[in-house]
Amino acid sequence: MDLSKAPYCEQDPRQNAQLVRGLSASTSKAKAGFKVKKTTFKIPGSPDGISVDSWRFQDWDYKKPDLPTYARGLFTTRNRRNDHEIAVRGYDKFFNVGEVSDTRWENIKLKTRGPYELTLKENGCIIFISGLEDETLLVCSKHSTGDRSDVEVSHASAGERWVNKQLATIGKTREEFARELRRRNVTAVAELCDDDFEEHILAYGPDKAGLYLHGVNINIPEFMTYQSHLVQQFADEWGFRKVGLKSFDDIETVKNFLEQVAESGAHEGRDVEGFVVRCGISSNAEQTQYNDWFFKYKFEEPYLMYRQWRECTKALIAGKPPKFKKHAKITEEYLLYARKRLANDPKLSRLYNQNHGIIALRDEFLAYKNMKGSDAANFENAFGNDTSSVSSDVVLVPIATIGCGKTTVGVALTHLFGWGLVQNDNIQGKGRPARMVQAVMSLLMEHPVVISDRNNSERREREQIIKDILMQHKNARLVALNFAHGDVDEVRRVTRERVLKRGDNHQTIQAATDENKVIGIMENFISRFQPCNPDTSPDDGFDLIIDLDPAQGSRENVEKVVTELHKKYPLLIPNVPSAEDLDAAVKGAIEDYTPGIKHTIPDRTSKREQKRAEAQKSHDPKKKKQLEYMAISIPAKEVNVTLESAFKGVDPPTQRFYKQLQQSRRIQALFHVTLMHRATSRQDPELWQRYTTLAAESQSVDGKVGECEVMLERVVFDDRIMAIVVRLLDPDEKWTCFNKIAHITAGTRDDSVKPKESNDLLARWLNVGSGGDTGIGERIFEGKPTLKGTVRGVLSQ
Repeated sequence: MDLSKAPYCEQDPRQNAQLVRGLSASTSKAKAGFKVKKTTFKIPGSPDGISVDSWRFQDWDYKKPDLPTYARGLFTTRNRRNDHEIAVRGYDKFFNVGEVSDTRWENIKLKTRGPYELTLKENGCIIFISGLEDETLLVCSKHSTGDRSDVEVSHASAGERWVNKQLATIGKTREEFARELRRRNVTAVAELCDDDFEEHILAYGPDKAGLYLHGVNINIPEFMTYQSHLVQQFADEWGFRKVGLKSFDDIETVKNFLEQVAESGAHEGRDVEGFVVRCGISSNAEQTQYNDWFFKYKFEEPYLMYRQWRECTKALIAGKPPKFKKHAKITEEYLLYARKRLANDPKLSRLYNQNHGIIALRDEFLAYKNMKGSDAANFENAFGNDTSSVSSDVVLVPIATIGCGKTTVGVALTHLFGWGLVQNDNIQGKGRPARMVQAVMSLLMEHPVVISDRNNSERREREQIIKDILMQHKNARLVALNFAHGDVDEVRRVTRERVLKRGDNHQTIQAATDENKVIGIMENFISRFQPCNPDTSPDDGFDLIIDLDPAQGSRENVEKVVTELHKKYPLLIPNVPSAEDLDAAVKGAIEDYTPGIKHTIPDRTSKREQKRAEAQKSHDPKKKKQLEYMAISIPAKEVNVTLESAFKGVDPPTQRFYKQLQQSRRIQALFHVTLMHRATSRQDPELWQRYTTLAAESQSVDGKVGECEVMLERVVFDDRIMAIVVRLLDPDEKWTCFNKIAHITAGTRDDSVKPKESNDLLARWLNVGSGGDTGIGERIFEGKPTLKGTVRGVLSQ
């Protein structure tokens, strides 16, 4: 293969170092709500004793903005010059059509350009191959090398065996292959498909087994990859199997081709999982720059039916009741057949649990029924859908965050059909989850459908409501209204705009009263949002999942809910309402809705302080409150993460006071840097006057007067008090700290220790240091995190 025709880019040590720093900073729970797992592997047989670091995000994190990298499969190392190097570089995570904003057809048409290369999505496990500095050939799975006994590592070992086999076939050595990969600065990306090793869903017998090369990626932080014709040339040269390839020049032809193949789920006489589409996407508004970009088009059937049969068979073998929602009739027939086969052949169960015999059993059943997979997948449509008789006992369960429109959709549905609706915010007191289920069950006796109006943004909440409802009514049908958070930035923008616009017309979120606090609450919900995954528990417990777009208007979402429910349960909604009726229902939901019960976000001050404030207010309501102190409020979550990281893994004596504060709940709930207190106003009257004026002129409800970045440097402590030494990053010198050392009081031993004692502790620390006989401990924060703080004037009570 002519190297001059292949893309090439050298590694830049500075860019690599920046990437590793960003990843390292994310190994503890990061402020952006994502976390990376780092695992180090020593490479067997490496003459230089090279080790590599694997960096792994959770799959759902790839939808979040500002990750250090979007590579799904990344290994780094250090070379002989001690520079950081990318050893293995996987694809940037790519998504299914409609899964995120960029993969909606309208955006694909707007932002991408051809040629559009369609490669078959092979059904195996991914294998990465690259060359190290000492000519060692590195073969690994997505996140592991092949030197341990766990499942994923065995994938790497199986991949290595196939590499050795194909190199022997073409008369090449591992060292030659390693040198070639390193010369190109690339990672070869292949799919290991071998039923003798492990069966998946689609069949790969001896004549089709092997490593299917589908990508060659440049080892740099940005995603850069070979075009498919170059990949296929490389496959021919090094003995790989090749994936099926089609190329089109325009996106409409691509869309039409994919939709035609999706009707049968088969291509060229073979069941396939789908296609990966490779193209360029514009990286600027003028569309003058295009980057390599992939998206996928997965076929639901018969692939999902095959997977359901596999999981149901494993449940049978384990003595558990099979759980299935779709393809009920044909699945019941398959399970009758499978039970007999398992009973007649005891060895089949053991092999099946080892992922062998899955495809053979399925094909035996299809041959017994004289059906193709596509026929079986359409069996319900041909012979009646088991949900066609459902006319009641349906519970709609939103999966959302604040401002997605779940209440508007729910109220609109009650306008259209007279269904029941239970709002979580109307339930007060203890045991709210269980009491909400009771309210749903009560309304279900009066209405065919009940909307359970709660966010359910975390899996544990979905698990609770599914489990509790089915425990009381095993024939209930639970339907998820999934407000998908594919484009998190867009969801954040739209929902924030909605909530601030509606002001106080909500039960718990009164945006007109306290805008800043509301934005903080919304951000917390988004950071805790766990996407719906129909393939895993608890979300596989839903009878139907309707994907909605929180960035769209409620009118579009209501129409989709109605349309999907009508398809699934035709007796429940015999006739789809007209466009005019849908318009009126949504209009009524928006205009007529006012919350029945309003909750205020609880005040975290003590009851004694609340009573004192109320007493002062009743005594002299006209008296203007004075400035008590000026402070920079710091996000508590990030401070707690930093403290936890500082004390993790250190010796027990160093941990002792921190653990004591934790166990006695003496770590502060909120953190701030005091810039100046009223008690010191006489010592610098000019500074106090400036802060008093700023506080008086503040237009913010919560006293906000500005912002200031704060660097956390170290934590200092004795057996009474713990303080965090900080530095104000204030280039304009707008904010002055009166205290000799700017700090945050992290916690005190008990109420007898006043926060102002932090000044005394830090004065002693400056004088005598820490350790030895000083009685003072100190931990320096790795990376010295910088946080954005809010400057506020706090008024006297």
